[in-house]
Amino acid sequence: MPKMKTKSSCKKRFKVTASGRIKAGQAGKRHGMIKRTTKFIRDARGTTVLSKQDESILKPMMPYAR
Repeated sequence: MPKMKTKSSCKKRFKVTASGRIKAGQAGKRHGMIKRTTKFIRDARGTTVLSKQDESILKPMMPYAR
């Protein structure tokens, strides 16, 4: 059997935690931060764990990240 390919976009953007959840950078922080609230900026710091629905979309794209 040939090796399965991992999507390059997923390889660059996501990591899998020890429990199998997918960790990603927080969305919505590239520009326009002046109009965002201070609470939004504070809460969006660092990384976040994706929802189960988003995980089900990404897991087939990352066959070896289990």
